[in-house]
Amino acid sequence: MSGITASHIAKSYRKLKALDDVSFEVEQGEIFGLIGPDGAGKTTLIRILTTVMLPDSGTAVIDGTDIMDYRIVRKKVGYMPGRFSLYQDLSVEENLKFYATVFGTTMAESIDRIKDIYSHLEAFKDRRAGALSGGMKQKLALCCALINEPKALFLDEPTRGVDPISRKEFWEILARLKASGMAIMVSTTYMDEANMCDRVALIQKGKILKIDRPAALAASFPHSVWAVKGSEMYRLITDLQGYEHTFNIYSFGEYAHYIDARSEDISAELIAFLAARAHKDIEVKAIDPGIEDVFIALEDTEDGK
Repeated sequence: MSGITASHIAKSYRKLKALDDVSFEVEQGEIFGLIGPDGAGKTTLIRILTTVMLPDSGTAVIDGTDIMDYRIVRKKVGYMPGRFSLYQDLSVEENLKFYATVFGTTMAESIDRIKDIYSHLEAFKDRRAGALSGGMKQKLALCCALINEPKALFLDEPTRGVDPISRKEFWEILARLKASGMAIMVSTTYMDEANMCDRVALIQKGKILKIDRPAALAASFPHSVWAVKGSEMYRLITDLQGYEHTFNIYSFGEYAHYIDARSEDISAELIAFLAARAHKDIEVKAIDPGIEDVFIALEDTEDGK
């Protein structure tokens, strides 16, 4: 049974089309990732699904309830916005008690459903929320989003600006929530977090480019990918852009990802091509395609490149 269903959702801000015919389903007990850069439409979509704003067209159903029945839907969803939105002058415990009151319950009645996360916070229960670290703020915000025992949980870029250890802990918490049967939708700009999801939707300019399991997306990539490095990276990328067999090339950390139009081993050929142009300290190695490579290829196809 689907916990979240979106059908042909569209939303525009004046002339800007923020969402364009977006449709998907999220099953109960599934982590569904919404993967895309800033401005792709992720926040707009989550706000519509959590009844914060209305779509221009299309429909959505949360745990069997149409989002137009917003009073019922709001009792069924947990929402953690991208910005920390709790009361910074209230303590950890005071924020939790306030949110419990909003949903007609008490902290004592709710503690069992959040105790796994609250255990990280209990030592700081009297500390003002504004004085918490980034990772602790996110855990407090997640506790508040779960206080009403939601059927569907929406997280808008929950790990942005959070240190790597806290990011790892946060995803471990989500895995445990998934095991309880909750439908979880999480948006992120971090492509590596796609692999933490059961399925992902790659979104850009308000359009869903593709939906699939992360491993299936990577396996479907039709070209060979090579990590290439040299002493002059800008010139290396410029030279390879003019190579006759180049399908695509872009900077990726300390390397460039080179996509060849052919499938055979072309490492020796690439090294010879670059050496002939006086490049030094050349390194070429075959790598498996990642979600980033799939996303960039789909984006280029969408743009007609």
